[in-house]
Amino acid sequence: MTQSPYVLVLFYSRHGSVSEMAKHIARGINKVNGMEAMIRQVPDVSDTTKMASPALPENGSPYCTLEELAGCSGLAIGSPSYFGSMAAPLKHFIDQTSTLWMTGQLIDKPACGFTSASTMHGGQEQCIHSMMTPLLHHGMLWLGLPYKNKELISTQSGGTPYGASHLANSTYEISLTSDEKVLCEAQGKRLAETALKLKK
Repeated sequence: MTQSPYVLVLFYSRHGSVSEMAKHIARGINKVNGMEAMIRQVPDVSDTTKMASPALPENGSPYCTLEELAGCSGLAIGSPSYFGSMAAPLKHFIDQTSTLWMTGQLIDKPACGFTSASTMHGGQEQCIHSMMTPLLHHGMLWLGLPYKNKELISTQSGGTPYGASHLANSTYEISLTSDEKVLCEAQGKRLAETALKLKK
């Protein structure tokens, strides 16, 4: 059976807010006929960079494989912002993608980023930049969030033109504001629409 075209929503989430964002991005993707969302996470790594999680996650989305990344029509990539950069587990996964780079399997596919931090100036935009850089090396096409999404102007929480973001009131706060939800869905929808156009 042939796999339907899909947009991969790939993320690492420690306390749940990035996982929650991934669900809303997937909702936006699934609004586009002819494209579906595939949600995947990456496992934790230990301080010696060995996988520190079980082979299968105890809850949430399955772990991503390189085959699932290679087969996607588009990619939404998400991470908490750690000092203005993506989390180590996500970077560790990306560092394993050299074979995809050498064979050009992600070239000309659209991508976007999303992030969460617990302070207003927690490096959200820089974190998105850190996820964008390796994907540009892969030849992917980066999509931000245009200001036609009026929530970018009205938001008192997360949201950037570089990609969707969430401002958590505390480390363990995972509920998104209505503006953040709308922006996540808008980003997913735009990504799926672009992926569909590029497949034609």
